Amino acid sequence: MTVKDIFFSIIGVIVPGGISKKKKASDDGLNKLKEEVSMDEHMIPLQELVDRLDTDIENGLAAEKARQLLTKNGPNALTPPNEVPEWVKFCKLLFGGFSALLWVAAILCIIAYAASIASDPTTTKDNLWLGIALLVVVIVTAIFAYYQESKAGKIMESFKQMVPQSANVLRDGQKVEISAEELVIGDIVFVKVGDKTPADIRILSSQGFKVDYSSLTGESEPLTRSPDFTDQNPLETKNLAFYSTFAVEGSCTGLVIRTGDNTVMGRIAKLASGVSNEISPLNIEINHFVNMVTIVAFSFGIIFLIVLISLNMGVLRAIVFVIGIIVANVPEGLLATITVMLALTAQRMARKKCLVKNLTAVEALGSVSVICSDKTGTLTQNRMTVAHLWLDGTIAGVSLSHTHPAQVAFENPIIDSITGEQVIQVERNRSSYEALLRCAMLCAKAVFKTDEDNLNKPPLQRLVKGDASETAILQFTELAVGKVEDYRAKNPPVCDIPFNSTNKYQVSIHETNDQDQQYLLVMKGAPERIVERCSKIFINNNEYDLDDEWKDKFNDAYTTLGGLGERVLGFCDSRLPLDTFPRGFTFDSDNPNFPLNDLRFLGFIAMIDPPRPGVSEAVQKCRTAGIKVIMVTGDHQVTAKAIAKSVGIITSDTGFL
Repeated sequence: MTVKDIFFSIIGVIVPGGISKKKKASDDGLNKLKEEVSMDEHMIPLQELVDRLDTDIENGLAAEKARQLLTKNGPNALTPPNEVPEWVKFCKLLFGGFSALLWVAAILCIIAYAASIASDPTTTKDNLWLGIALLVVVIVTAIFAYYQESKAGKIMESFKQMVPQSANVLRDGQKVEISAEELVIGDIVFVKVGDKTPADIRILSSQGFKVDYSSLTGESEPLTRSPDFTDQNPLETKNLAFYSTFAVEGSCTGLVIRTGDNTVMGRIAKLASGVSNEISPLNIEINHFVNMVTIVAFSFGIIFLIVLISLNMGVLRAIVFVIGIIVANVPEGLLATITVMLALTAQRMARKKCLVKNLTAVEALGSVSVICSDKTGTLTQNRMTVAHLWLDGTIAGVSLSHTHPAQVAFENPIIDSITGEQVIQVERNRSSYEALLRCAMLCAKAVFKTDEDNLNKPPLQRLVKGDASETAILQFTELAVGKVEDYRAKNPPVCDIPFNSTNKYQVSIHETNDQDQQYLLVMKGAPERIVERCSKIFINNNEYDLDDEWKDKFNDAYTTLGGLGERVLGFCDSRLPLDTFPRGFTFDSDNPNFPLNDLRFLGFIAMIDPPRPGVSEAVQKCRTAGIKVIMVTGDHQVTAKAIAKSVGIITSDTGFL
């Protein structure tokens, strides 16, 4: 529901006549929009799609044909919702809701004054002044509310930059820049980092292309787009990018398959503007109050009119007296009080950088009883730092600084299998530590930004392109090993399965620069998913079967670190047999033709993401106000519970699902 729709539902304006027919037609249209997106442009062979759209990948559309298509299909723009004229908005504020009762009271006052003058020219002007005062209250309040909302509306207009203003397109074999609204189906477009996708496109080629789908899904994690068809669902496949999504990395060439209202964003816009109105609690209460006041006032008026006439009072005097009774029952200051109260609340929110477009939207916030919040980046800072490792069967603490290499020490000393001596400090050349670092360096895809000023900073202060977890791993391995990107270049990937929320792991296969000609498979992900794919564990320079005893130790450590509120990632690897996977073997990431089980578990890395300052106080304020706060996260329940406890969302072990 748009803010405008909410606004009209709050003020409760009812348009008589034709409602049921319009509503039925609207509901039919909405039901069609709510159906699954039906399209096959991502599934069919590219040449078939090119033939269907009658275009040319090498030269693009001819300019004349593009003009014909533009005339036929219309501009590549979302149809704006029907705007209510400003005078109508003002009239709704002037005559809608409680204002109507004040208008009636003012008119009755003027009628009473006129009646009094007719019977006694020397009568006082009290009723006239009261009527004028009521009119002034209604008009001034309406002007104030209209000014407040129009001011916020102008600010909101400046935010409407969802649609790109221009697009780079191939026309008649030439790359030209045109207005995005002039794009047509069949155009070949070029999108680079910083651009917004100008239409729904099928990816023809890409170079590290990632898009931000938060405007569609609300999820800010960038998604990789490529020419590969990966899913029958058009919303999940990699070879489509949708209108108005933001390119955050790389570049691509795409074929326009949908424009304007026919895009996925266009469907969402239609759904948002077509949702049926609902009456707000405040409007319900005001309507109920108006009805009660009207009934009480007129009931008393009629009773007194009958009594006065029965007492032989003149009809005219009796009517004037009754009008006074009716007007006296109207709370003239209520409308101004409500408007001022909402305006003051809106100003308080504005000081906290929250813009209120409509005053009555403030009331909806006052009705909130449950807040569901994401964890990462909302309750926490989304700035992770490696805090612990688990290797050689025990937990090791990690100490990071700007000026010294990473320091890793076992919390409980272990006995070295080679020297037989106690080991506390984990040395860089320790085999289990080296294997874990190698896996972490190759699995993480985050990279330092390449400008010279950034690279001259200490690793912990460098800007990184990548998510928070991979940033923490990159900074840790840079401090532990140094020159991570050089190491990656010497051990290039030949296959990659990106992380997704279903599998909860990421896999890559690498050529290595050591004496071993075998490919190296490395995997990272949710520890429980990693462990279930392993049959061996690397401990103290030896491989052991991953039996129940080791799994119990793993679970104990996982629970311990998760209880500290740390996010834990598991790591494993495997050398692929040279006779089955010789150099030059073609790996298939879509239908894996390589083993994803019987791997070697190396350990895990635990990262801390501290709560945002002020979150605990905000949660406590919500509790005091009777609002329940719920944290929604995909993390392990132990980690989620620890974070929830640290910010005060739960106070016992039973406050999670």
